[in-house]
Amino acid sequence: MSAQNNNNKMPVLFIGHGSPMNALAQNDYTLALGNIASKLSQTPKAILCISAHWLTEGTYITSTDTPKIIYDFYGFPDELYQVKYPAKGSQAAAIKIHSLIESTNIKFDNGEWGLDHGSWSVLKHIYPNANIPVLQLSIDIRQPAEYHLKLGQQLRVLRENGILIIGSGNVVHNLRNFSWKETEHPFDWALEFDLWVKQQLENKNYSALVNEYHNTPLGKLSIPTLDHYLPLLYIVGASDEHDKLEFIYEKIQNGSIAMRSFSLG
Repeated sequence: MSAQNNNNKMPVLFIGHGSPMNALAQNDYTLALGNIASKLSQTPKAILCISAHWLTEGTYITSTDTPKIIYDFYGFPDELYQVKYPAKGSQAAAIKIHSLIESTNIKFDNGEWGLDHGSWSVLKHIYPNANIPVLQLSIDIRQPAEYHLKLGQQLRVLRENGILIIGSGNVVHNLRNFSWKETEHPFDWALEFDLWVKQQLENKNYSALVNEYHNTPLGKLSIPTLDHYLPLLYIVGASDEHDKLEFIYEKIQNGSIAMRSFSLG
């Protein structure tokens, strides 16, 4: 994979994925995801997903050409477990990424992981034909927020090699305080924190996203655990000062799950 002209580099995407049931849904959220590919100037050579659902000690990358599909959820309708997303992986891309990232010892998973629903549930709408190789990068849950931002900065070079980087999580994700009703009116605290994140993105105040997310009760309610928030830091880290911010989707589902999705590029 040779570097491309900077003017043709891939954007980076953060996608709020919410409930696995969104994989089956046909609504304004899935319609917004379905419009993403047509807005890109080129088809990616590969996709690298950082999903909230692959938490490890150390940083790993999927490294087989035939990743398995992981149904990492329980108690959902049988129909959801029948969803297929037969994307190929790319051992060659995994080796390339490993060689480019000097700050972190990225380890190969050797087929132990695959594509979890943080990846396939959104890619099913973005690239429904599953015709682009997909890799996942794990989240080292032992590391502080700044580590994930800096690793995102290291990943920035991949954009010039035709790789689309996608972070999949939620900027507000509280399953202890949520409604089973998808269309529930957003809880005030969730809406306020989601808007705070939006403001930091618009101002490119990424330092606040790293250091101030838990400074208020709103932040602690919105991010009771870091798993769904950290993919955001990879995406802002992989962006640069010339990237244009575009919000893809901005609503909140189930009262306390922010589906905010955006591109930088």
